[in-house]
Amino acid sequence: MAKKTSVTSVAIVMGSESDRPVMQESARALALFGIRHETHVLSAHRTPEETLEFARNARARGIRVLIAGAGSAAHLAGFLASVTELPVIGVPLSPTGTTGYPFGSDALISMVQMPKGVPVACVAINGAWNAGLLAAQILGASEEKGSMLTRMRKYKDDLRKKVLQKTSPRKV
Repeated sequence: MAKKTSVTSVAIVMGSESDRPVMQESARALALFGIRHETHVLSAHRTPEETLEFARNARARGIRVLIAGAGSAAHLAGFLASVTELPVIGVPLSPTGTTGYPFGSDALISMVQMPKGVPVACVAINGAWNAGLLAAQILGASEEKGSMLTRMRKYKDDLRKKVLQKTSPRKV
């Protein structure tokens, strides 16, 4: 299914190294579609100048979509969105080692409650895989040939087939 693109199109940014295990799922989803990506650890609070420089220069370096994962107050996605015209997909993260509600709900609310004029798309808590898929769809929507969206259709058809195989009538 994977067909390599010639430029790095997506940047995966996380607020802390401890976010890497979850955020690697974005990288895996992008790789499934042959989308080149780069990964950075940047913090809106601990490295604001570097994060600002990164966001302001991303488009010039060929980046087309930013995926930002952060927990707690989760300012990273909004910070990036405030200084770039590129689409930003936020991945709210639950604190390391925690799962379920309400863990990560603070990050989720922080990302979806952006002020008017500073949009951040947002996926589920720890939903880094879906962030990678959404980035692929965003990139595919502007392709002239539409090959990315064709591969996405095949991916979704395969998901459907897997579900149907597991839900076919069985004798008890």
